[in-house]
Amino acid sequence: MSSIVLASGNPGKIREIQALLQNDDILPQSQFNVVEADETGSTFIENAIIKARNAARHCRLPAIADDSGLAVDALQGAPGVISARYAGVGASDQANLEKLLLEMRDIPTRQRTARFICVMVYLRHANDPTPIIAQGVWEGRILEAAVGDNGFGYDPVFWVESQQCASAQLVPALKNQLSHRGQALRALSQHLNGR
Repeated sequence: MSSIVLASGNPGKIREIQALLQNDDILPQSQFNVVEADETGSTFIENAIIKARNAARHCRLPAIADDSGLAVDALQGAPGVISARYAGVGASDQANLEKLLLEMRDIPTRQRTARFICVMVYLRHANDPTPIIAQGVWEGRILEAAVGDNGFGYDPVFWVESQQCASAQLVPALKNQLSHRGQALRALSQHLNGR
């Protein structure tokens, strides 16, 4: 079993990734006191690579990182790569949600299309010139008000057509099966389990 550092300290992400990559030992970068990298990229791919390189460099281990966000068509792809800080650096999920709903207040239902995007990257070492990149996309639309208590971030306003509910109303197992992060993780695991 080989060790891979995850460029996150999020216990939920660690469990999700460990469940799919059973041949590897997934270690959070927080275990190594790694300072989080500044996400200075203009794309999800760039930010995921920045985070993975930072973790691999500090831990001297292979690394996995993800970057994800919400892209709303009526807002020309915003909030995009700044989804977590849409209402400002250090903004809460609630503040980001409120800003999104305010900006969408006059947009008719048929024009409220959006998608969650997740990019996952695997680096063999900090200077790996050929990272493995996997992506997941989850289509939906933005509701006019938040509903549901599950999930986080924009889940309460993201309508999932196939389930006729908001993402925040899905049970976690079903959300992981459908979501952008679940899709990207399964794609990455196919690459890594085939090493």
